[in-house]
Amino acid sequence: MVMSGKARAHTNIAIIKYWGKADDTYIIPMNNSISVALDRFYTETEVTFDESYDKDTLVLNGEPVNEKELKKISRFMDVVRDYSQQPLYAHIESENFVPTAAGLASSASAYAALAAACNHALSLNLSDKDLSRLARRGSGSASRSVFGGFVEWEKGHDDKTSFSHPIESDRWEDELSMIIVVINDKAKSVSSRSGMALTRETSRFYQYWLDHIEADIAEAKAAISDKDFQRLGEVIEANGLRMHATNLGAQPPFTYLAPESYQAMAIVHHCRTLGYPCYFTMDAGANVKILVQKEHQQAVVSELAKTFNDEQIILSDITRSGIEIIG
Repeated sequence: MVMSGKARAHTNIAIIKYWGKADDTYIIPMNNSISVALDRFYTETEVTFDESYDKDTLVLNGEPVNEKELKKISRFMDVVRDYSQQPLYAHIESENFVPTAAGLASSASAYAALAAACNHALSLNLSDKDLSRLARRGSGSASRSVFGGFVEWEKGHDDKTSFSHPIESDRWEDELSMIIVVINDKAKSVSSRSGMALTRETSRFYQYWLDHIEADIAEAKAAISDKDFQRLGEVIEANGLRMHATNLGAQPPFTYLAPESYQAMAIVHHCRTLGYPCYFTMDAGANVKILVQKEHQQAVVSELAKTFNDEQIILSDITRSGIEIIG
């Protein structure tokens, strides 16, 4: 018996951050988060289940993965096997459509696409909510990549209550875009997983982060509802900087930001003085993501180009497309 499925999922950028896990096994976050899905960056994954397979295999961008990556995928496939109650191994072929220099993690789109492909292949008939829960077990942010547009990940308190859902925006996403300023595409000295754990356990600023996150979520959702770009921008900047501040309070302190990150932030501030509204955010890395209205995108790019080269400036629209089944 051979069963197969293929799906596409887009990566997402958190504009209100998730930082810290309440449960590492089920990937339950300490706080809710909000993201936007990017049109330019996505993963396509095909999975085939066959009774003749005696192990899981993964080919990524045309090359077999190493043993470490294969173990991670097999752990996720064990979750799929538990969901489906079918003890079948799988052959997985996945391709990331992410520019090599972008320095963007593709785990969100990768696990969302894999979860959707498995759902289709095994005829699990999972709801979007339950598909989001399944994707979360591979990567927390994959929970959000099941959907397009603005998405909220509800932290919940266990496997059944931690899932993502779209935020109604009356198609406001169509007026917005994201500019990614690539500062450093090298491997991080502190992984996201390690950074989250260290700040949660040792940072004197971490409780302050948790104390303000619900207000940030409410403010962002109100701004989306009202299509108030300035209001949304101000809260996402404050939230992103607050997340990075928790790292400086850790023991030992650490930072993901580089001098060039601060240069990009300064250019964003300068653009606003020129009358080009735009706002920055940064994930667990040095790269700076800039949310901008499409009408001002090229003006902001022109200012960035005075400091950064063309390869460092990558543009993407925001997509309202969620999971797509291919074929």
